Amino acid sequence: MSGSDGATLDPEDAKIVTLARSSRARTGAAEGAAVRDTDGRTYAAASVALPSLQLTALQAAVAAAVSSGAPGLEAAAVVTESGTADGASVAAVRELSPSALVIVADPAGTVTTTLEGATA
Repeated sequence: MSGSDGATLDPEDAKIVTLARSSRARTGAAEGAAVRDTDGRTYAAASVALPSLQLTALQAAVAAAVSSGAPGLEAAAVVTESGTADGASVAAVRELSPSALVIVADPAGTVTTTLEGATA
């Protein structure tokens, strides 16, 4: 896995950052995330903090994709003030698609980090 800062995004990747931002803003959650599957469908989610269920936004977005039958992921985006995607969030993406791009952005939508997966 490699990473870079301040990446310029293609329009499809910018779209999932926008979806992640809207999910976070709509719910007032700490994080928002969105993923794009290999068929081009997108799934957005916010972090879940219930007494009986704790999910990061990226875990929730991956779960939505998997429960909808997504065959794999092309890219994922998480919007967070922390500036990083935690290990469990990235692991959820990598388990479904080891080569998927993971984009981390701040609440304004500025990309802070991109993590490229393993290529086969």
